[in-house]
Amino acid sequence: MIQVLENLFRLTENQTTIKREIIGGITTFSTMSYIIFVQPSILSLAGMDFGSVLLATCISSAIATFLMAILSNYPFALAPGMGENFLFTFTICLTMGFSWQSALTIVFISGLLFVALSLFRFREKIIEIFPDCLKNAIPGAIGLLIAFVGLQWAGLIILNEGTMVSIGSFKHPIPGIALISVALIVFLQGMRISSAILIGLFFSTICYLVLGIIPWKPPELHYSFSTFFQLNFAELIERWPDAIVAIFVFFFLDLFDTVGTLIGVGNTAGFMREGKLPRASGAFLADALGTCVGALCGTSTVTSYIESAAGVVAGARTGLASVVTGICFLLVIPFIPFIVVLGYNVAPVYYSEIGMGVGKVSMYPAVAPALILVGFLMMSSIKRIVWEDMSEGIPAFLTILFMAFGYGITEGISAGCISFVVVKILLRRYKDINPWMLFIAVAFLFRYIFLK
Repeated sequence: MIQVLENLFRLTENQTTIKREIIGGITTFSTMSYIIFVQPSILSLAGMDFGSVLLATCISSAIATFLMAILSNYPFALAPGMGENFLFTFTICLTMGFSWQSALTIVFISGLLFVALSLFRFREKIIEIFPDCLKNAIPGAIGLLIAFVGLQWAGLIILNEGTMVSIGSFKHPIPGIALISVALIVFLQGMRISSAILIGLFFSTICYLVLGIIPWKPPELHYSFSTFFQLNFAELIERWPDAIVAIFVFFFLDLFDTVGTLIGVGNTAGFMREGKLPRASGAFLADALGTCVGALCGTSTVTSYIESAAGVVAGARTGLASVVTGICFLLVIPFIPFIVVLGYNVAPVYYSEIGMGVGKVSMYPAVAPALILVGFLMMSSIKRIVWEDMSEGIPAFLTILFMAFGYGITEGISAGCISFVVVKILLRRYKDINPWMLFIAVAFLFRYIFLK
């Protein structure tokens, strides 16, 4: 068995051992396992079954991570991406009005496009179309949006008729527990404990259970496959202009996530050679196939996770660590009936107790601290923006502004693309505009003129 693993993953050549790979794989899983609980909480808002999405998340994450091990022999793990899941629910379903079945179809088509470009090795080059200011602004903007939602789910921000939002009531224990959980995660992160977010998530859950905010007896849940193989092409054909825009946005978001993750983790592990990542085509293909598998199972875009860096720091160097991470995702499945409690909506109780009407507001305080910290971690990309150059800073600023306060990833990207071209033209810096970028900006502009 040891020799088989040696031959498959070239452990000696990569200066690693089975023990280091196992530890690295488990470490990676512990840092990204929060997505198992967060993903169904977010997608269930679009009308999807919580248990089925949780099952789809585990299965698609495992398959995609196994593919990464086989096709690239890198210790990169994959799962439904934070950011893409918000785009799926809040923009594609709740704002644009697509059914979740059609949204899954949009994700599937974008995955097929990823596969085609990966096979022709074009995916590595297409990233050059977008300017650096937007590449760095988009992850940070998504992070701010995610943190904003986390604040709402924790009751730290509530509705206000005069100012739209205001600080929540600390007379109720939910906001206080959320802040304590965030502080705990920050402390554990500072102590370099890899499972800090997961520990914080369980801490807040236990507190809410003890206080009776979340019931001890979870809602009835059976294993469900209701989101599996539910693609719907008919609505996309009927609403093809909106569908094309959605596919385009999903494509570029996953592209940015993947390129950034592979470069970031690759640098950490010392995989990069003269600015390039060997076997990158295999890694891109695994990511692309993972997206297709995820859509078929019933979850949003599956992509490479930056948390893989934690496993690399722990010693992981080959795909064997990815195999271990994938197995961990599968081992969670038998416990699904017990962890559904993490997706309990407390909004009706919270808003009634503070004397406000709840409307369509939802609150999932158990996972809120994880969202707030993930949002913080994603904000780090904005430090690479050249703020002193207005032609770079203004588009980045508008991307962040419109994405967070416009409550939509598409709105932020649209504002960034359009403003980039406009500001560059105003400042007569025509050479900075890629012709394809000009086409993208015009397409977004026409979307607002004719489709809004």
